[in-house]
Amino acid sequence: LTPPGEWGADIVVGTTQRFGIPMGFGGPHAAFFATKEEYKRSIPGRIIGVTIDSHGDYALRMALQTREQHIRRDKATSNICTAQALLAIMAGFYAAYHGPKGLKAIAERTHGLAVSLASTLKGLGYEQLNSAYFDTIRFDLGDLKGGIHSGCLDNEINLNYVGNVATISIDETTTFEDIALIAKIFAKVKAVAADQVEVVENVETVIPSALQRTSEYLTHPIFNSHHSEHEMLRYIKSLEAKDLSLCHSMIALGSCTMKLNATAEMIPVTWSHFGRIHPFAPADQVLGYYSVFNELDKWLSEITGFAAMSLQPNAGAQGEYAGLMVIRAYHHDRGDFHRNVALIPASAHGTNPASAAMADMKIVVVKSLENGNIDVEDLKAKAELHKDNLSCLMVTYPSTHGVFEESIIEICETIHANGGQVYMDGANMNAQVGLTSPANIGADVCHLNLHKTFCIPHGGGGPGMGPIGVAKHLVPYLPGHAVVDIDKGKSISAVSSAPWGSASILIISHAYIAMMGAEGLTNATKYAILNANYMKARLEQHYPVLYSG
Repeated sequence: LTPPGEWGADIVVGTTQRFGIPMGFGGPHAAFFATKEEYKRSIPGRIIGVTIDSHGDYALRMALQTREQHIRRDKATSNICTAQALLAIMAGFYAAYHGPKGLKAIAERTHGLAVSLASTLKGLGYEQLNSAYFDTIRFDLGDLKGGIHSGCLDNEINLNYVGNVATISIDETTTFEDIALIAKIFAKVKAVAADQVEVVENVETVIPSALQRTSEYLTHPIFNSHHSEHEMLRYIKSLEAKDLSLCHSMIALGSCTMKLNATAEMIPVTWSHFGRIHPFAPADQVLGYYSVFNELDKWLSEITGFAAMSLQPNAGAQGEYAGLMVIRAYHHDRGDFHRNVALIPASAHGTNPASAAMADMKIVVVKSLENGNIDVEDLKAKAELHKDNLSCLMVTYPSTHGVFEESIIEICETIHANGGQVYMDGANMNAQVGLTSPANIGADVCHLNLHKTFCIPHGGGGPGMGPIGVAKHLVPYLPGHAVVDIDKGKSISAVSSAPWGSASILIISHAYIAMMGAEGLTNATKYAILNANYMKARLEQHYPVLYSG
């Protein structure tokens, strides 16, 4: 197809989930956001640029960082922190492996099968509702829908039905035998014998010539070099060897605390039984996934002390946004549309104010003391000042400075006394599990970084999962979904394209919790705190310890 940039589009968004990435009942997968050079200072997320290092060598570095939340905070261009880097890399390898010729061959075959099936079904007398298409065709089934639906299920085929209209999507895994079987099912309900059905072959494209691409693409040598399995394997290994990982040393990433990703937890992610399921597959076909969701919801609710979880948010920043929108919906439902002030400590991670801005809140900064703690007197004064419009406090516990603030319960009580809710950032939940909980300190909602506390690999920046837990009074407002009915009564709209976010990696956290058990999880917390304090004790004679509470 003619690329959008050539016909004047300013911004293009899409997904890589059909670009070398399994469906995984919703994810993980990387989206893409592309725009013109002139808009580069306004786009969200990380940008990697090319520069020269101190030795005069070619180097890669973060670029245009003044757009981002760690500098711009509530004025950042997005709240994105953990994204989908690993999946973007996989999609990139897919493009490099197939190259421009291979990708075009896949597209031509996919389109050809779609045209063949469409032509065959029209020959059987079915009305096609779309005349120009790439891989997806739509047909009006009329009163034959029931028979077709039943016949497809008998042959383990799912179509998308809206009323009497069926939508059929073809992809690179579809075979000629698949479309022949679909044609026979459609023929059977019209009493046409299977041996009388001939699939139309040698078809022509239905894409208008004006929309067909003529310009070159993927001309860089990397997309024209590694087209065998051995070549691609060696190329990937050469890149992997440049990464600093747990194979080489500890990773000093602050309080987030990445963990060892045990093989037993990771292997199920590779199983096709989990990977090949469509995010909108019928409920009776995904009972295994539902079992994982239900148990994970129960376990995480018990760990946090909350009444319920939403497993939908794809990472911590998305969890922050979801939690704040839940708080916003709670206030609005009570008629308190004016409650839009979010108190945020100066010590907070930049994602906090960026998320609050996205949730249409007015940010009021709370001072920090010299020892890094929240200035409780300043918080009380500002909570009192804004009590009529106070929506929430965003607070991290232990704090971003790595300190258990002894005043945390008093802080939460102050917010509640002034009509607000408490959003706890769960970035440092690794120091709470089994010892205390967000509910215990008085929080109303928090997100969990499953890619930190519960063993999903960080993937060089994703995928992550950021489910939110809420107290009982906020349960009705947890995110819903437009296609799959998970409405809690007064649900906010979806924060992810799939009802359970990146469902296939939830299996990792499920396995981790199941194998660790209550005792193991609590011990992991104790060891994390002990290790941090041991390092502090060993280093404080040589380096200043900035914050210790």
